[in-house]
Amino acid sequence: MSQTERYYKIDQLLNDRGIVSFQTLMDELEVSRATLKRDLAYLRNRLNAPIIHDRDAGGYHYDRITPRVGAQYELPGLWFSAEEIHALLTMQHLLVNLDTGGMLGPHIKPLLSRLTALLGTADNPVEEIVRRIHIETVGAREFHLDNFQAVGSALLRRKRLIIDYYAKGKDELTQREVSPQRLVHYRNNWYLDAWCHVRNDLRAFAVDSIRRAEILEKPAKNVSEKRLNEVLGAGYGIFAGENVRWATLRFSPERSRWVASERWHPQQKGSFLEDGHYELTLPYSNDPELLMDILKYGADCMVMAPDDLKTRVSDEIGKMAKVYATA
Repeated sequence: MSQTERYYKIDQLLNDRGIVSFQTLMDELEVSRATLKRDLAYLRNRLNAPIIHDRDAGGYHYDRITPRVGAQYELPGLWFSAEEIHALLTMQHLLVNLDTGGMLGPHIKPLLSRLTALLGTADNPVEEIVRRIHIETVGAREFHLDNFQAVGSALLRRKRLIIDYYAKGKDELTQREVSPQRLVHYRNNWYLDAWCHVRNDLRAFAVDSIRRAEILEKPAKNVSEKRLNEVLGAGYGIFAGENVRWATLRFSPERSRWVASERWHPQQKGSFLEDGHYELTLPYSNDPELLMDILKYGADCMVMAPDDLKTRVSDEIGKMAKVYATA
């Protein structure tokens, strides 16, 4: 631990714990008595730290009562430990690789330069992180979020938007006036939850399907968080809605060990059965996305309820069988 890092560690301990014994400081910093005495003296005499020793309390603490005279205590600049910088650099690498739209890159580069300088080692940590960490976003759509900044700006400024929206399912381009409510990053894609003034209802729009976005100088309609969650957050994924039902799925013992650690929905409930099967219960409104997740497990997933979801799965399997039979 470097000298500067020790100063910040002492400051953190005194702020977090109030009173800290000399022995505890030595143990936390892993230094000798002489080194700790020098560090405390430097903090008091050079940086004006109001550190006092309280014999009755058995430790050191900041004097927050006596008025300060002269220069005020302040640690030198923004500083991170080597471990924290490595963690930040790792996060930066994750963001750059996950940011398929290229929105964060220009803003991250200055931070990366500062972090690299702060680290101050000859081990080329940035290059090492890039070489050692690989992120594969298999299954994510490749897209360019050309209108993301306009959407984000309108959202935060609480302004309405005119958007040209391409609905992939219908192969249809429509123009909408919307009041942005929140941006949601879901399964490697961005969605805009908004009040649609054309449909006069809440809708979720895939941001990569917004072909044009124009900010209007009109105040956005505000929808409460509770209402947003009721309509767009209570069901399953992006196909949420108000007509919420509960699905019960049962997984084979072989697949249970994987599914038990998966998060399908914030309100899901799961439990192991005596025979090793795993039963998962979760809310849904519209079933397309849930149907896809069920089918990917094949015979290892059985729908226990409701009956109409059973029928939907059976119908899809029948369609697949016909396709393969005629292929």
